Amino acid sequence: MKVNQKSEKAGVVLAWVLFTMYIITLFYFMFFSERYGRNIGYEGYNYNLTVFHEIHRFWKYRNVLGLESVVVNLLGNVAGFIPFGAVLPFLSKKKKNIVFITLLTFEFSLLIEVIQLISKAGCFDVDDLILNTAGGIIGYLLYKLVACLNKVRRKRK
Repeated sequence: MKVNQKSEKAGVVLAWVLFTMYIITLFYFMFFSERYGRNIGYEGYNYNLTVFHEIHRFWKYRNVLGLESVVVNLLGNVAGFIPFGAVLPFLSKKKKNIVFITLLTFEFSLLIEVIQLISKAGCFDVDDLILNTAGGIIGYLLYKLVACLNKVRRKRK
């Protein structure tokens, strides 16, 4: 086995380990973190089906809600899914295009939102779907940027 093949295989293994750790951490924050209001057993089902309603609310009342709440809700939903879009292309040799990653990010986000709704461990929020998917797209674009920079670096050598 060539050195390149060994390092590529090691990179894939590392990507799987990091991806697994990321998923576990994400699930903790989405379902169990009391700091972010993840108490299973709300009395009713909480949901928002109006596009941009919560994004607008958090922005409009940012002074009342506080900087941390706004950052956690708006930027946290984006940043939380950047690793999903960035690491996923390393795990699949065939499916490395933006459409695939976008759909997979949306589907994974939808799964999380539905579990939050059913378990009453959070709120099903259509705005979270938008923000999470945007995070996955940003992650994919970062992956492409790194791949492009590596390609340029290799050509220089």
